[in-house]
Amino acid sequence: MSGTSKLVLAGERIIVPAEIAAAKVVAILRKANCSAATAAAVAEHLVDASLCGVESHGVMRVLQYAQQYRDGYMAASAEPVVRKLPAGPVEVDGGGGIGIPAMALAVERAAADAISSGMAAVAVRNVGHTGRLGAFAEAGAALGHLVIIIGGGGRQNWRQVAPYGGRKAVLPTNPYCLAIPGGLRGPVVVDFATSMIAGGWVYAARSAGARLPDGALIDRFGRPSNDPEDYFRGGAILPKGGPMGYGLALMAELICEAMLGPVTTEVNWLVMAIDTTRHRAPETMRKVAEEILAELRACPPAEGFAAVEVPGERERARREAGLRTGLAIPARTWEEIVAAADG
Repeated sequence: MSGTSKLVLAGERIIVPAEIAAAKVVAILRKANCSAATAAAVAEHLVDASLCGVESHGVMRVLQYAQQYRDGYMAASAEPVVRKLPAGPVEVDGGGGIGIPAMALAVERAAADAISSGMAAVAVRNVGHTGRLGAFAEAGAALGHLVIIIGGGGRQNWRQVAPYGGRKAVLPTNPYCLAIPGGLRGPVVVDFATSMIAGGWVYAARSAGARLPDGALIDRFGRPSNDPEDYFRGGAILPKGGPMGYGLALMAELICEAMLGPVTTEVNWLVMAIDTTRHRAPETMRKVAEEILAELRACPPAEGFAAVEVPGERERARREAGLRTGLAIPARTWEEIVAAADG
């Protein structure tokens, strides 16, 4: 996992078995008055994100969640519910709680509806943080669907990213995720923030006492910075790819607020599922996908790279390795987690 981290650590990492990390996360969430089922689901999700190498959405997030429960930002007792709106669309209402169970429910419902109608769209509203989107989209893709998830609309509370050409944080990190059945090694999953780094990396760097890579942040004067504290002092994350990330973030803001309605808690989400079997037989699609992916894997690696990787496949490989070796967690972050769980 350390090879994929965006943290420039001054200290050491501690190797923690997955089951021990999960137990500490559950303990923290139960102290925050989450139900046993919610605590277990969130812990499983966060540990899985850490195992997959997505440290920004891994176990360190439980510290942020605990604070948000204490502050009343999220409701510990909330349970997501599915409702059909008068005009016909389906939405999942998270009740102001953690968004991880709500997003799982939304993808499950969209996938089920797509089987009967060919395609489906489900809105997710009134939720806190939804965790690593790739985990949910991959589950839908494993059922034979093209899954697309778009989040946005939360700029009033989450001004994190400067628009292209600007020096002030205006937009959220507005993420996108796409997953589709792949070749012999499973679904292909692309999961990205429209900013240079996900907001979680800033929090992870702060928690670990680390710095961030070049080109990710600017301070409040618009000057480049590696210090996560500059973000909290009025700086901003830069848009990914300049105008490309800015354009995608703006589109997500319009989809998730102008179209879906007012945002409560964090952001709104649009989850779409398309039944790929309506377009091509699964065996044929898998064969063609494998031909495409095999060609990419066979591409000679550039200097500094061991191989060309396929998104989704690399996370699964890292998960398998992590289950054997444990989670490599920054020592300072793990100390905070242990203190929160046991103190």
